[in-house]
Formats: sequence, C-alpha cells, structure tokens
Amino acid sequence: MTGDVELDQLRRCVELAEEALRAGDEPFGSVLVASDGRRLAEDRNRVVTGGDPTLHPEFALARWAATNLRPAQRSAATVFTSGEHCPMCAAAHGWVGLGRIVCASSAAQLADWLGEFGAPESPVRALPITRVVPELVVEGPFDELADEVRELHRRAVNGRG
Repeated sequence: MTGDVELDQLRRCVELAEEALRAGDEPFGSVLVASDGRRLAEDRNRVVTGGDPTLHPEFALARWAATNLRPAQRSAATVFTSGEHCPMCAAAHGWVGLGRIVCASSAAQLADWLGEFGAPESPVRALPITRVVPELVVEGPFDELADEVRELHRRAVNGRG
C-alpha cells in the first residue's frame, strides 16, 4: 500500500476524473507533484468537450512540465493518475523525462471493466506503461480506489455522468 500522502494525491486524481465525467468527458484525472510534495499542476480529461482525442490529462501534464520545469525537476517529479497512461501519454511522459508514475487503476483493469460494460473497443491497444517506457518506475493499481474508479467508468459507458 502507498502512503497516506500519496493516497491523498490519488484521491485528488479520482476527484478530477469525476469532474471530467460530470463535464461530459471520459473519467480520467492526473496530478503532477514535485519531489518536495508540492502539487505543481493538475488536469482532467477533455477529449469529448475539447473535440481533440489527444486532450488526456497525462499528456497535458507532460507538456506543462516540458515548458515549466528543468530536466532535473522533471525526473524528480511524480505523476499521479486515476488510470494507467495510454501508449500516447506514456510516450510523452518518457520523452519529457518525467519521473515515476503512480496509478490508481491499471490499463488491464480498465480493459476488463470496459469489456464487462460492453463499451466499444478502443482504437489504441491498452499496454502497460513499461512496454512503452521500459525503465520507468510505475506503482499501482491500488485496491483502495478500484471500486470508485470502476464505477466512474461504468457511469461513463452507460451515459450517466
């Protein structure tokens, strides 16, 4: 189990995912945290309302970090996220040189949940982050948040934001 401070960061990600769902987007949220524990930036999914399939919060945080942090700060930072990065976001994370990732839920869990809910198949294969960025430290999923994240995705598939 992760520490209480890290679990609080993950809970914030789940809150952002809920916010995204209420706004009509897919339920994903992410937070970028400095090595000293300061929350540097956060975002939620904006794919549907933004009309751009690349408006994932993990991708937005990678872009923010590239613009606002020095390489040493990026490598010392942690990205907390409600769901494991897709391959696009994992690649952005790797190219920018961000540090570890802590995920409330895994890509495998999401694929299972979406299949269970009868969601349309994704155009991009779900892969573990380390298949895209092999040397990256990834922690998660966390059972403490699985039911809550699963429920957000069930609501999204059923059109009940």
